Amino acid sequence: MEHKTRILVVDDEAPMQRLIEIYLTKNGYEIETTDSGEIAIEMLKAFTFDLVLLDVMMPKLNGWETCQKIRSFSDVPIIMLTARDQVMDKVKGLTIGADDYIVKPFEEMELLARIEAILRRTAKRTTEVKDQPDDTNQTLEHKGLRINVESYQVFYQGLEIELTPKEFQLLQTFLVNPGKVFSREKLLELIWGYDYLGDLRTVDSHVKNLREKLRSKGVPVDEILKTVWGVGYKFV
Repeated sequence: MEHKTRILVVDDEAPMQRLIEIYLTKNGYEIETTDSGEIAIEMLKAFTFDLVLLDVMMPKLNGWETCQKIRSFSDVPIIMLTARDQVMDKVKGLTIGADDYIVKPFEEMELLARIEAILRRTAKRTTEVKDQPDDTNQTLEHKGLRINVESYQVFYQGLEIELTPKEFQLLQTFLVNPGKVFSREKLLELIWGYDYLGDLRTVDSHVKNLREKLRSKGVPVDEILKTVWGVGYKFV
């Protein structure tokens, strides 16, 4: 049976939920809806979705907070829905882990185009193997730092370091390519699957978080993960 793309719509406005559901179901998507960030997190832990449409302005747990919590355990593509067309809002969404954003009100064709673009990049990313180890069961080690590719676990001298999926993929990419300088554009392409120039601050933010988490467990991160000014990053 052909896989039907499942999309989780998270929006506290019932009319917006219904509008999106009409747009997407008639185009062959399977839709689940909720008006709560907390419930969305539980649904994503229990069930598999191909994409999340996440409203920013929600009561209790807003879209920013919900996105951050989702990113702590899932790499599912997220498109933020926002009524505010502010540059810093867009930058914030991309920095905390969203894949794209769309400003309300939007037309059906724009929503569909953005969803299809994200799904194409996701499919491309899952089929590409460049700059990644061939053996998914492989354990990579470097000076007390050990990562298990299959289980997405990272340890330093026996202590586990909890990373988000994107942080793990960054570390894996660096670790299997010692000495290679990666530009921010290249990391966007490899880790986020972008086939266009995304916001480079997304990369900087994730590398900063990765460094802080490694440093907190005693990893001499300043000695091994270097910034190449004006270019990007490399693992020494």
